[in-house]
Amino acid sequence: MAELEAISYYSGIPSCPTPWTKPRDEVEAYRQRKELRPVFGHKLNTVWKNLGPKVCDFLDAMRVSWTTVDVVRFANLVKDQKEVVSPVVLWIGVAPRALYREDAHTVAHNCLKLLEQFDITDVEVEIRESIYTRSAGPSLLEPVLNNDPTIDVRGPVTTALGLSIAAQNTPNAQGTGGLYLAEGGKSKNVLLLTARHVVFPPPHANDSNYVFKKFWTPRHNVLLLGTKAFSDLDKSIQIRIEEHRGMAGIYKRQILKSHASGSTEKQKVYQTLLVEADQAMGALLKLHDEVTTKWRQPSQRVIGHVVRSPPIAFSVGIEGFTQDYAIVELDMSKFKQAFRGNVIDLGTTIPRHTFMEMMYPRIDAPTTFKFPEDRLLKLRGIIQEPEILEPGTKVDHADDKCLLVIKSGAATGVTIGRATGIFSYIRSNPYDGTSWRSREWAIFAYDKNSGAFSAHGNSGAIIVDGCGRIGGLLTAGCGTMDTMDITYAMPFFLALEAHQER
Repeated sequence: MAELEAISYYSGIPSCPTPWTKPRDEVEAYRQRKELRPVFGHKLNTVWKNLGPKVCDFLDAMRVSWTTVDVVRFANLVKDQKEVVSPVVLWIGVAPRALYREDAHTVAHNCLKLLEQFDITDVEVEIRESIYTRSAGPSLLEPVLNNDPTIDVRGPVTTALGLSIAAQNTPNAQGTGGLYLAEGGKSKNVLLLTARHVVFPPPHANDSNYVFKKFWTPRHNVLLLGTKAFSDLDKSIQIRIEEHRGMAGIYKRQILKSHASGSTEKQKVYQTLLVEADQAMGALLKLHDEVTTKWRQPSQRVIGHVVRSPPIAFSVGIEGFTQDYAIVELDMSKFKQAFRGNVIDLGTTIPRHTFMEMMYPRIDAPTTFKFPEDRLLKLRGIIQEPEILEPGTKVDHADDKCLLVIKSGAATGVTIGRATGIFSYIRSNPYDGTSWRSREWAIFAYDKNSGAFSAHGNSGAIIVDGCGRIGGLLTAGCGTMDTMDITYAMPFFLALEAHQER
């Protein structure tokens, strides 16, 4: 494939890796912006549990430094704005500069022959460069109403899910607190679920099974807001203060002009706007003072400590998924009356009407999503494996089956994505002989305009559907070092089973 074609071939995907296999369409297709689409209802869905491991075994036998194996479709918008969806694609990610183009053609051809053994002849194979990577005091505040001037900046210090956390020993490695759990029995303790690599990040981590013993184990403390997250919060509040200060100056000048021209109506309008700007500045200054005096020191931001975290494990159990979680016991004195339980604040970054349109892609198709009046989506129930694999009557705007999901992460906030019905395969380290293979639940970006579903710092976030049912724990992604094309999660029905067994 020519260099220009390679650069533009995946235009529209969150990152632009380099493919090698020549597509069947004309060169003009390279300039069309693509979007990832999930795969449901194909013959590959029914045989993938047997076929997927064979694909991985074949790649290993060919000594391919593969990182990910995903099953996707690509959607293009043609000139009349109709969406054209590609055939199903076996999308193989390899380590950068680890496979010559000629060898890639051989690998793709042999993958097609392997598919033919399962009587599948309508699936294409594409190979790209892709990196698999793990996305790694005072009382907290309550979420506020939409008209509160601090709504856009106070999220990081509220109790809604998506808390930005870090281990006190490694405050620069940040992740997300995903879900509150009750310890059970007679205990009133509240626990927080996250990914292990968030609180035991490499290279500081070891492979030991961490269990907190009250009388002889030092506490592995967890902070709300790591170093960068606190700095970002501080800056965001100051920026909002300066914005209102600037507008207040404009309103004052307009009041003087209106007074000089004798326009009392304009004077009243600008006077009202000035009062609102001054009130907003006052609220933001109060919040900034609270943040800088009560939260600045890391010791002030300790919200709990790790009580259990088994080592990261791959291909666990019969299902063969990744195990990557940690449980934090919370200091509930930091939460007090602000604690709302398991809720996701849908926020204001995605406007309410846009959120509704994205979750209601077709007005004539069934949906169970209702935008909460207080923006707080309550979590209840679990998405079981049958519905992950087959979403039933749920479809998108193109009438294709689709399971829409939501996450709130510390790095990218609230996003909407598309979960797929064929589990992906990942390899943790393709560079030496110690690599491990696992299955993962894959989530794609909603479309080319929405941006990636997740980014570094979102590990540990919970992924839910429009009903608030829990689907998975976000653990990793693939793409470039900067941008994730695909997000990976540990299915929650398996995570819960594993934890209960222990």
